[in-house]
Amino acid sequence: MTFLNIIRIFIRFFNYFCMAYTLILSLIYLIQLFTAFKKVRKQEKRKISEDYMRYADSPNLLPISLIVPAHNEQENIVQNIKDLMKLDYPQFEVIVVNDGSTDETQRRILDEFKLYPIEGAVKIKIPTKEIHNVYYNTDYPNFYYIDKENGGKSDSLNAGINQAQYPLFACLDADSRIERDALLILGEEFLKDTTTVVAGGFVRIANGSVIESGEWKRFDIPKRMVERFQIVEYFRSFLSGRLSWGKALLIVSGAFGVFNKQVVIDAGGYKTNTIGEDMEIVVRIHRFMRSHKRKYTVKFCPEAICWTQGPMSFTDLRSQRRRWQIGLFDTLKSHFIMTFNPRFRSVGLFSIPYNWFFEFLGTIVETLGYFIIPFSLIMGELNMYFFILYLFLSVMLGIMLSVGGIILEQNTRKGCMSSNQAMKLSLYAILENFGYRQAITLFRFGGIIKYRKYKRSWGNIKRREFNTMAERKSI
Repeated sequence: MTFLNIIRIFIRFFNYFCMAYTLILSLIYLIQLFTAFKKVRKQEKRKISEDYMRYADSPNLLPISLIVPAHNEQENIVQNIKDLMKLDYPQFEVIVVNDGSTDETQRRILDEFKLYPIEGAVKIKIPTKEIHNVYYNTDYPNFYYIDKENGGKSDSLNAGINQAQYPLFACLDADSRIERDALLILGEEFLKDTTTVVAGGFVRIANGSVIESGEWKRFDIPKRMVERFQIVEYFRSFLSGRLSWGKALLIVSGAFGVFNKQVVIDAGGYKTNTIGEDMEIVVRIHRFMRSHKRKYTVKFCPEAICWTQGPMSFTDLRSQRRRWQIGLFDTLKSHFIMTFNPRFRSVGLFSIPYNWFFEFLGTIVETLGYFIIPFSLIMGELNMYFFILYLFLSVMLGIMLSVGGIILEQNTRKGCMSSNQAMKLSLYAILENFGYRQAITLFRFGGIIKYRKYKRSWGNIKRREFNTMAERKSI
């Protein structure tokens, strides 16, 4: 058999494998979408969106420590702290951890809140980088500020956990905003079910929305196409993806999640030598709880809203998605022992294998397909009519999934978008199949091939102040 024949056989095999792989993955996505629809309808019948208000003044709600890691966040940090202090929750504290910022972050916080260093013994439950000072002001009795040596987001969260007084803690991004009732919604989960150890909220793209003092005012479609595509993408991935996994969910967004503090300490705290700390800590909790045969629950609550700034350029988007893929690979590699391990039940048998085969390897298969399939057409190894049919089905399934995400959004957040805005975003649900999704795949593939180079690098994403986020534009 000649070398050319071997190449032809490989190309033919890969083409059919790639097509079957894509269709199977699309089928899984459709199942996830329908599962999410079913759960949303069930939640509507139980009127979950109204239940949490019964607990607004309940003394039974567990107090929460809000931990906000901050590294060079001068644009948003002061307003974010003020918004957090206005949250609807009976008892909480705000702990901002300055992770060696080199900009005006520290000066602006100290000046705005008139903080002064305090003496006090902090029990070191998890080792961290050196703490320079802890600051306080009696005028803000539930606010603490920690200044520490740079060690990364995970190290800052561990420092916040050491300082935290309460049994629950929330991890929050300094460049995000949570709605005033969001903490109540997640805190209620720990009250209703004492086995709850993690509860995550729904992260929405803030670009285009008007948010004042932690309250969402209105939604406008942002100016840039890259921002519009991300809005559609978040609806699809958060609502259909995370709702469908239920208790086997592997990730709670680092922008907004509430955790049982003691469980996180028992599991060893946040892993500091990774840039995918949000997924890694949830997977490690699964591993720890199953290994110790402790009953537990992980929950996702789409009613608890966190608004975050999405990248405003493709350069920043590439940096973000490369980091996400590196974090995914790092977590899966670190917990490889859980893969197909019945000891870890649905997490080991389904969630982790799914992420290996479709979130990690799928990026490689799809990227290779971009080059091999066109080459096979040129070589005459792929029937043109069959290829067009496959392409048509793939695009149609992709559109169905994205439009389904928009419909889910309309059902979970009635009145957020007008029908006209939903229709306009549906146009981007179509357009994203012709360039945007391929670019995202290539960005993720870049994370795989540059894993060793960037596995400790967060990268920098340009941010703006939230009060300038609304770009009023009639489209």
